Amino acid sequence: MFPLQRNRRLRTNESIRSLVRETSLSPQDFMLPMFVAEGKDVKVAIPSMPGIYRHSLDNTIKEVKEAWDLGIKAVNIYVKVSDSLKDNKGVEAWNKDGLMQQTIRAIKDAVPEMIVMPDVALDPYSIYGHDGIIENGQLINDATVDALTRMSLSHAQAGADFVAPSDMMDGRVLAIRKALEENGHHNVGIMSYSAKYASAFYGPFRDALDSAPVDSQNIPKDKKTYQMDYANRIEGIREALLDVEEGADIVMVKPGIAYLDIVREIKDTVHVPVAVYQVSGEYAMVKAAAERGWLDHDKIMIEQLYCIKRAGASIISTYFAKEAALLLNK
Repeated sequence: MFPLQRNRRLRTNESIRSLVRETSLSPQDFMLPMFVAEGKDVKVAIPSMPGIYRHSLDNTIKEVKEAWDLGIKAVNIYVKVSDSLKDNKGVEAWNKDGLMQQTIRAIKDAVPEMIVMPDVALDPYSIYGHDGIIENGQLINDATVDALTRMSLSHAQAGADFVAPSDMMDGRVLAIRKALEENGHHNVGIMSYSAKYASAFYGPFRDALDSAPVDSQNIPKDKKTYQMDYANRIEGIREALLDVEEGADIVMVKPGIAYLDIVREIKDTVHVPVAVYQVSGEYAMVKAAAERGWLDHDKIMIEQLYCIKRAGASIISTYFAKEAALLLNK
């Protein structure tokens, strides 16, 4: 039969395509991950992440102001800790005068309305490069949760809007929520890395923070005993549901593009915002292919971000945040 419905009528030109477009994308959807280093006027390139740098605090503030002017409303903070401050228990992580705590205070002083979400995990502070405390060659859960709770409280006291536990320890959201409540931080939220997979996409990030697991016979060589098996789907949903039950305000899926099926299922299951982390390896692949002329950088960047948003992301943590915001603002 001659078609009564011609779907191409709604694709005739950009005006009609934009009018019926199901998904929108704006700088307000982005969170900018930032790497902070000790020193002054420091800007160290990360070779595996072209265009991304470790900045000292003074330059970090300049970057935050620039991001705010572009319409980006949130930053996710990671710090490069000196080897001399690392140990097995991560004690530097809750130092009230530590680099992370200084950074939180400085950002909130400079741009008070910027949402600051510091990372909560021990790997930048660990001599072993793991997200928790190692005993007898194993990462122990409950002592790590105690350390993460102290770390989260120090972030809240410094002025963080949300704490962002990325460690994947069991029960840490509940412990952190209780501690925040008991200490009067009722309005400090938790963005939990709920479905964080043991992924090979994290390599460049570990270059940025020098936080890869150490290669030692007595230490786990990977993070598969706490990060999730990438073959699993239902487990990710269960993790998100548990975190919401324990008090998470936002749940996160990490990595991004390769895990959009998980994003959609979690979005359809929970009733809190879902964040997605487009991680360092995903960023680096686009940069590398574009540098070789194999892909159109800007088109791929925007397409991937739209796909993440379409899958159900309320927040996209992405190293493309500033570049994408510049493009979208045009």
